[in-house]
Amino acid sequence: MSITMHTGPNSPAKAVSFTTRLLTLCYGGLAYLIFLGTFLYAVGFVSQYMVPKNINTGPASSLTTALLINLVLMSIFAVQHSGMARQGFKRLFARFASPAIERSTYVLLASLTLILLFWQWQPMPAVVWHIDNPVVAGIATAGGFAGWLIVLYSTFLISHFELFGLTQVAAHFAGRMVEPMKFKTPGLYRLIRHPIYLGFIIAFWCTPTMTLGHLLFAAVTTAYIFVGIYLEERDLVAMFGSEYRRYREKVSMLVPGIF
Repeated sequence: MSITMHTGPNSPAKAVSFTTRLLTLCYGGLAYLIFLGTFLYAVGFVSQYMVPKNINTGPASSLTTALLINLVLMSIFAVQHSGMARQGFKRLFARFASPAIERSTYVLLASLTLILLFWQWQPMPAVVWHIDNPVVAGIATAGGFAGWLIVLYSTFLISHFELFGLTQVAAHFAGRMVEPMKFKTPGLYRLIRHPIYLGFIIAFWCTPTMTLGHLLFAAVTTAYIFVGIYLEERDLVAMFGSEYRRYREKVSMLVPGIF
């Protein structure tokens, strides 16, 4: 999730009925609301705050069973999240449905796969580390929430509502076309190429108590992030060419001036 998480221009909606455009708008709005609820639940799920089921709760099962189920759940999300983000899928989608709902559909299915993960996640409660010092534990907890704030803030730097499909369906409803997002590097994007991914990594790893299940989740999602960066940057180079190559040479991937 970086500079070009968008669908591109929509087809003009002038020949489409008002009812169809209204349904498209409602679909996009519903997909966004489901995403918003899923995102907030994800914060509680990983941070273990104010949700009925978090990463360390739920019916216990054997370690092997829990490991297999959790790996399958994360694999489902990874396949959906990366597969539908590729340009080839977007072109295929446009053959069967309006491009105006492509992004909303992506967001909806990503949210549903996460909901499935939250629902079926198997706890692995063995403690890997625990921070006893209350000050250090508080810093770790605050760091986790800071990571989530970095994620959210970074989405607004690159057009939050287009990133999650609302701009596309609103433009379609109004009978307008959405202009392709131009290459830009505002705010944190001047320091690192992928602040959204960095925010997720911080959120997943900063915790005062790391269980085996949480460690599995953090390790697999971090590995997936690096795969996602590779695939995304390949698309960015294809889309922006030498402009993105120069940006990649000058700006670090995740840690300013280092990596």
